[in-house]
Amino acid sequence: MNYVQTINQLLKPKTNLNDKIIDLFAGCGGLSLGFEAMGFKTQGFEMESTVAQTYTQNLQGECVTKKLGTNIDFISDEADIIIGGPPCQPFSVGGHQKGQKDNRDGFPIFLNVLQKNNPKLFLFENVRGMLYSNKWYFDQIMAELIALGYIIDYQLLNAVNYGVPQNRERLFVVGHRSQFTFPEASRKKITVAEAIGDSMYQVIDESKILTPSMDNYVKKYETASQCINPRDLYPNKPARTLTCRNIAAPTGDMHRVKLPDGRRRRLVVREAARLQSFPDWFEFYGTETNQFYQIGNAVPPLLAYHLAQSIKNCLDKGPLYEKEEI
Repeated sequence: MNYVQTINQLLKPKTNLNDKIIDLFAGCGGLSLGFEAMGFKTQGFEMESTVAQTYTQNLQGECVTKKLGTNIDFISDEADIIIGGPPCQPFSVGGHQKGQKDNRDGFPIFLNVLQKNNPKLFLFENVRGMLYSNKWYFDQIMAELIALGYIIDYQLLNAVNYGVPQNRERLFVVGHRSQFTFPEASRKKITVAEAIGDSMYQVIDESKILTPSMDNYVKKYETASQCINPRDLYPNKPARTLTCRNIAAPTGDMHRVKLPDGRRRRLVVREAARLQSFPDWFEFYGTETNQFYQIGNAVPPLLAYHLAQSIKNCLDKGPLYEKEEI
């Protein structure tokens, strides 16, 4: 199968496993989709109603529209696995890396849910900045997780090594009581052409064509940032990291395609979704900008699928010791 066939067929939700997953800060369901494709049952929690609608309409599990806070009594204590992406702005370069001082920090909530549920296993995803400027806070979180009785494994994973046509490096942390191994990287890199080659040289939406002033702005941006090669999408390479900003807005760093006639255009939603490994049948809700933000914030579902396989393997091995009630 080619790349598009793979994501369309492999990433189909099914529930043939008994373990129930709760997905915190679930977004549109990129992480949950990978787990449902592996057979897990999911339930998401997301504060934005349109984003939660995208999750519920595409996955078998329901996404509850709820802003998570310190009061987490509404969350079922029957979850076997807790997954999620606590807001990463406190630890990202774009979010100014304020860490624990940022009121968008979702880790206290994530830790509270773990303490209340005492699941078999958990997984969370965040930006690589947690291991650098905010390493002290990461170490504090790890100490609290170990105190809850978990064995902790963490690793920086680049989605491009797991069949996703995009260089996207993120931190993944898994807590378990068994033996866990992160999925093995693939040598084959999927290119932009394999993902969107059927559309990238077409004018799908005239409004996405860059105007001369936009082209001039991009040129100045690339000169100022000492960019050697234009930051266009190259058909024979994977894409750069998709972020909310560089796919939703006409910025200097925007993702764009150079057309045969020399003009350049921005991506449309479906192209961004494919580069993030969302299947073609996955429908996004909300305004176009909101849809781009859903895609840019998501964990690539194909990477999530490989992580779900590793987690299933871990659970199949059974615990090294029985969990204790907290």
